[in-house]
Amino acid sequence: MKKLILCLFVFALISPSLKAQESLSKEEQFQKNYNKRIKKERLYGVYIPKDVPDAIAQLNKLTPRDAKTAFRGVPEEVAVTKLHFSLGRWIIHNWGFYEGSRLSHHLKKIGANHPDDQAKVLITAYHRYLNKNPLEVKKVADFYTEKRRKEYEEKKKKGTVLSKEIKKKDN
Repeated sequence: MKKLILCLFVFALISPSLKAQESLSKEEQFQKNYNKRIKKERLYGVYIPKDVPDAIAQLNKLTPRDAKTAFRGVPEEVAVTKLHFSLGRWIIHNWGFYEGSRLSHHLKKIGANHPDDQAKVLITAYHRYLNKNPLEVKKVADFYTEKRRKEYEEKKKKGTVLSKEIKKKDN
């Protein structure tokens, strides 16, 4: 009987918080979680860099010397393209780009909004760092954002309208 009363008491305590979460839309819940995540130094035990120089420092620590040498010797565009589905995926997943992290938030402020573009910005910056070239992070972010916008516009032009609806205003 005591266990039943204890269970009911605990349920009564957590029930209002569950209802509050249910009343939030998915978008509001995402935003709430996003706002928490962008302030955290660690997500799931993984250190999240605070900005591009910190990300470069972390990549430098994690990358073996021979891999750095090989990466440095490849042309920038080739390096970004080839590493996007390996290093890029690792960055996106481990540094929390889809759900938001302090690094992804920093990159959004710079102008890179899509997680794939954010990873490409970091890979480019790291490649430039290793080759002692200017990082020009804002310029790189703008390049990938504009490229994504142009690709979207091209797809939209080539697409066909499946159905069209006209909504009339009620008077």
